[in-house]
Amino acid sequence: MAEYKFQKLEVYRLALGYIKDVYLLSHKLPGHEKFNLSSQIERAATSIALNIAEGSTGQTNLEQKRFLSFAMRSYLETIACLDLTEQLGYLNERETSELRKQGHQLFVKLVSFKNALR
Repeated sequence: MAEYKFQKLEVYRLALGYIKDVYLLSHKLPGHEKFNLSSQIERAATSIALNIAEGSTGQTNLEQKRFLSFAMRSYLETIACLDLTEQLGYLNERETSELRKQGHQLFVKLVSFKNALR
């Protein structure tokens, strides 16, 4: 099986791990949130990896930076969703703290990768 450039990136692998854990956490949300908050946080998390992949497909550095910006925005959207799950009492800080730490590491890598592209 062919391996594409983005599949070799550490930031991409971190994004995949983050997505998996977002999915696991979203399944703890109430059933009535399946098509709202659960779906929203899953789509936002998935968008991180998709933007990393799309930006790496032979684009210029400027174009790749643009897609990394989209990935960073999607990550921040997951944080807003986590805040909302806590605000609504669906999850507590203890349940979200590991995902938040993991996500912050991913965000730092996204920023570093973007800044490295000149």
